[in-house]
Amino acid sequence: MAKLALSGVDVRGRLVLARMDYNVPLQGHTVGDDFRLLATLPTLRHLVAQQARVVMCSHLGRPKGKVDARYSLRPVAERLERLLDRNVGFCPDTVGPRAVEMASRLEPGGLLLVENLRFQAGEEANDDAFARQLAELGEVYVNDAFGAAHRAHASTVGVVKYFPQAAAGLLMERELDYLGRVLAAREHPVVVLLGGAKASDKLPLLAHLARRADQLLIGGGMAYTFLRALGQAVGDSLVQPEFVEAAGRLLAEARPGQILLPVDHVLESGEVVAAIPPGGKAMDIGPATRALFADPIARARIVFWNGPMGVFERPPLDAGTRAVARAVADCAGTTVVGGGDSVAALRASGLQDRISHISTGGGASLEFLAGEVLPGVAALTEVPA
Repeated sequence: MAKLALSGVDVRGRLVLARMDYNVPLQGHTVGDDFRLLATLPTLRHLVAQQARVVMCSHLGRPKGKVDARYSLRPVAERLERLLDRNVGFCPDTVGPRAVEMASRLEPGGLLLVENLRFQAGEEANDDAFARQLAELGEVYVNDAFGAAHRAHASTVGVVKYFPQAAAGLLMERELDYLGRVLAAREHPVVVLLGGAKASDKLPLLAHLARRADQLLIGGGMAYTFLRALGQAVGDSLVQPEFVEAAGRLLAEARPGQILLPVDHVLESGEVVAAIPPGGKAMDIGPATRALFADPIARARIVFWNGPMGVFERPPLDAGTRAVARAVADCAGTTVVGGGDSVAALRASGLQDRISHISTGGGASLEFLAGEVLPGVAALTEVPA
């Protein structure tokens, strides 16, 4: 069953409660990175064009159910106003009489952002009373917050029962489309490239995708747990001893040549080695590994990449991550990238516009690709495919 899309809902002139993911870094009283805001603009522009009256809600940070001015969404409203070149109202309350009044006064095409959902303890508790208060802010519910879809919170799950339908926003729809292509694996070869520090974060994903992907390329700190499982000396490189056995099982169950691991390494000193010496600490993949990974990426019909190949924020230990970023950008197939560090590497190299889809999901994208049910997606109205 597919999920109800925004295009299938009549929003003209109606009050729309739109759950967004505006969990963005702040620098003082300004937004430090507006990537997630930019990703929601197509949905907002569609709603404005349809003369909907839009009440946006989002979380930001972890204020733990209490008002904390450091996590106010007011800077987000100000940035959205500039990005859209139109007025975006801000309500200092999340729910309650003032929020209801400001929502009711919205003109067709008007936009209002209410204060941080997580200032209310009922949000993360998926409290029914809080969900009912949220529902007072709209006649139509739209969820465009894929990055929060793996949380069963009041704004993603509890509120849905107070609306006749729950639709996916344009960003949510796009996320499900592109990540679904990776899972469906209708085109081959499918190549999955994973990095980052911890093998534990990616083992469920690897186990699930091993049945779909033609090749799994593993770099970053997590690779050394796998190399240890093969009995290789890894010096003082990052290893999670408690996951070596699970990594070994995954390697044993894989098809021959399906999983590729680093064949050379850049040490903390910058030296490139094929074998890590005692006391040596690998911090990036070496040139031979970059070439090894680039070949299957170039031939792939679908590529999914999550996680850096090394300590990419410390040049020259960023060379491996930049090399795979170029390889993914050069791929002629469908390319999907998720994870903050991978996205940062693409943007630093000016390659983001050459990627088919950059996910805003973070943890949600990994859980989705690992085969887990995302509560915020499950709550959306189902329609015949």
